[in-house]
Amino acid sequence: MRAFYIRRYGGPEVLEEGELSSPPLGPRDVRITVHAASVNPVDWKIREGKLKVLVPYRFPLVLGNDCSGVVSEVGAEVKAFKPGDAVYTRLGKDRIGAFAEEAVAAEELVSPKPTRLSHAEAASLPLVALTAWQALTDVAQLKPGQTVLVHAGAGGVGSAAVQLAKHLGVKVISTASAKNVELVRGFGAETVVDYSAQRFEEVVRDVDAVLDGVGKDNVLRSFRCVRPGGIVISITDGPDLAFAREFGVSPVFWPVFWLLGAKANRAARRHGARYRYLFMRPDGAQLRHLTTLVEQGALRPHVDRVFPFSQTREALAYAESGKPRGKVVVQRVD
Repeated sequence: MRAFYIRRYGGPEVLEEGELSSPPLGPRDVRITVHAASVNPVDWKIREGKLKVLVPYRFPLVLGNDCSGVVSEVGAEVKAFKPGDAVYTRLGKDRIGAFAEEAVAAEELVSPKPTRLSHAEAASLPLVALTAWQALTDVAQLKPGQTVLVHAGAGGVGSAAVQLAKHLGVKVISTASAKNVELVRGFGAETVVDYSAQRFEEVVRDVDAVLDGVGKDNVLRSFRCVRPGGIVISITDGPDLAFAREFGVSPVFWPVFWLLGAKANRAARRHGARYRYLFMRPDGAQLRHLTTLVEQGALRPHVDRVFPFSQTREALAYAESGKPRGKVVVQRVD
């Protein structure tokens, strides 16, 4: 199969295009002919080796974490899917490989593709929508009437989180640049703070939860916005000791994770709040629920640009530049 892969960690120059063997199919696996795949920040973090402590990848490693396509083959024990089914998925963390003609996923990670979406639109959703849903429901456990601050509401995770929070009956405050304020309001945010004109922590107070996908000092500043007992969730920076233990990281690396999360945990204690680093998990059952929300019109994709499969390198570079509003997708076929 044709694929984009790496043989070593590094910058954009390590990404190769070529022919590789198709991934093996287990008895409970689904083989997918990939029609489209989306680009996510985790793709270049993996390429650079930033996640090798968490997941021991083997080379050659095909990049790409979520995709949409058509089932071409199923394992002997698969019951939910058959060849010809249109599906989408967030691939297993140890079995990524969406930037290829074929991908293989465990049956329990796959969902029927929303009928109202194209493959390019569907491919843009699994990782960001699952991240947003898990942050809002599993971690923050938000209830109707509560308030959440969603940073970067025009981005992939942010746009999904704003829509899903609105669906849950949660009041949404978001941050965005001036050019994206109306866009984010259109997703359902009641208040949008133009971060280029105001410091969000000076105008936002007493929210129940904050979802941050910006990183750097954004997490620390966010503690000034959350009520006592509230929670700040990061999906970008600050994996801490609690996360390392939960994820099963070797104790040899625990001191490193303690340092990485030290500032955020100190800020949480100082403000009487909680801190959590979220590394989303693939979950087919949740993805099927999100599919229902898409079909109902409660969640819609936000795609900035679609590149042809042959321009996967350019798609990664564009996404990594920070310029896109929404998701970047590579498409093999319509």
